[in-house]
Order: sequence, then structure tokens, then C-alpha cells
Amino acid sequence: MPAAGSGRLPRRRAGREPYGCRVRSDELPLSRALADRAAERRGDPQVLAAARDDSSTRVVLVADGLVLGVDGGLALIPADEAARWASDDASWLLLGEHDGTTYLAVRVPTDRTPPARGAAADLLVHRSGAQAAHGPDDFVALRQVGADLPALEAGLATTAVALDAWHARHPRCPRCGAATEVVQAGWVRRCLVDGSEHYPRTDPAVIMAIVDDDDRLLLGRAAAWAENRWSTLAGFVEPGESLENAVRREVAEEVGVVVGDVEYLGSQPWPFPASLMVGFVGRATTTSLHPDGVELVDARWFTRDELTAAVGAGDVIPPGRSSIARALVETWFGGPLPA
Repeated sequence: MPAAGSGRLPRRRAGREPYGCRVRSDELPLSRALADRAAERRGDPQVLAAARDDSSTRVVLVADGLVLGVDGGLALIPADEAARWASDDASWLLLGEHDGTTYLAVRVPTDRTPPARGAAADLLVHRSGAQAAHGPDDFVALRQVGADLPALEAGLATTAVALDAWHARHPRCPRCGAATEVVQAGWVRRCLVDGSEHYPRTDPAVIMAIVDDDDRLLLGRAAAWAENRWSTLAGFVEPGESLENAVRREVAEEVGVVVGDVEYLGSQPWPFPASLMVGFVGRATTTSLHPDGVELVDARWFTRDELTAAVGAGDVIPPGRSSIARALVETWFGGPLPA
């Protein structure tokens, strides 16, 4: 599963593999989070009602991986305005608290039309307090804007998108198939028949900067991508498998390269719909490339000069700035990639 900092992976020195962590998880675009999740408040059946009645509460609108944006940032709107977009009480989710403000999310219908008001635009409030009209066309994709959001907004948006995706995909009980109800301020779904409780899932996936003895970086191109899109390799962890062994297996399966030493670098949520991307650097012990032709249609080793030239010429479109893949590439590269 190919995917999407500064510093440089230490070069190999005689006698040992001196890998060091140069990717700070709390600085990655979608890992940044300032809000306290206020998990202890989720069990209070009145927590959402109280927050909705509080004029200081601010709300994120989320729909199918999109969030309402304004002026290049995230629109954080008062609860009374957000209520126009909520189809029912189950649409409200508790995201957390920060500096005395409670933050909620409202799950908006996928057509992004306010259920309580069919007008094309609603009066929303900018995070600074300025008012402006916004509507369905102002929803933006988190994976495109995540790197440009301030830390508080990035964390709120990432949590909202992840919860929205989970609710959309798990409306029924996995045990008996009965309908479930939303409880715990949006963090639990409870079966209406057997009473079992079900929690948001997170699927661990490894993503890896694979380097060889000449300090070249391995990049691949997926069959589903645009012609010149390249990225690091990645894949889901299988049952009974360690993260390090998942790195070795995925690289062997996708390009036929054997990986020896593997070291953790950092992690980032990727809520499209429910991944946690766990980043590693791995040292290749073989270099012959054999793309599987299914997930990967091409793979290549790059020196820094070669990658610079390929990006500059438009022959390589690197991973997006919101992804941990970009951080892994730039960590190896030694700084930001050329524009």
C-alpha cells in the first residue's frame, strides 16, 4: 500500500546501523493536537446538551472526509449555527476542550446541505469572530489542507474526520447485525438488541523509508495513482505480526527487496478512513527491484541529486505535505523538497 521534517537519516557507519529518530510525531501535520479530549466527560449524558447551550462552544462541520473551511483555516462555528446542519442528536460528537472552550463536531449529510435549512449558504463565524456566508462548496479535504492548519485546528479536524468515518461505516452491531445507537458523546455505539458496546477502530499500517548501502531511497508508484506520483512503500499490519516484520513483508511482497534492520521513526493518524501510519526506516540488504504489477507498477532507487532533478522536471510528484510519507522523504533528503 504505497502512501503520503527536516533532518537527515544518519549515514551507515562501520560496525553499526546508527539510525536515529528525526521525525517528531507531535510535529507531523495530522498528529498535532492541542485540545484535551476530555474523555472523562463522555459518560455524562448531558455533556453534549450543556455544550450546545454554551455560547462559547465551537463546532467543526464534517462530511465524508471534508471539513468546513474559511480563509485557509478551519471554520469553528457557534453551536446554534451548527444546529442547522445537524440531522439529529446523534450527529453531535465531543472533540475535547482547550483554554476553557469546548469543541464539538457535527456530522453533516454527504451532500453537505443543511437539513434544517435548505439555503445554499448559512451564516457562519470565522475562528477570529468575523462573520461570513459559507455553504456546501466551502467544505475542503483534510488531506489537502491539513499541513496548513494551526495545531489546534489540525487536531480537531483529524479527530472529527476519523469519528465521522467510523460512524458512517459501522451503523450496525458486528455481533448480531442489529441497529446501534450513539452513546458516550459520540465515542461508542451500543447495540439495541444485545447491549454490546463498540468503539472506534484504528487500523495500524507501516510506512517506510527504505535505504540501501549507498544511501539511496526507494520510492514506488501505485497503479491507482497519477502517472508521475511517487511515494514511500506502506502496508497494513496483519494479525499476529509485529510492526517490524510487517515492514519487511510488505517491501518483499511489493518490490522483492529484502530488508534487514528496521527502526521506528514516528507515527501519524490518517483517517481515510481509519489508519494509524507508523513510520520506519529500513536498511535494504538487496537492491534488485521487481514491482508486483498489482499494487506497484514501478519502483526506483533515488539519490538526492536524482530526486531533486526528477521533482524539478515534474517527473516525480512527491507525497502531499499532510502525509507522514512526505516527512519520511524529507528526513532522508535533509530538508524540504524543491518546489
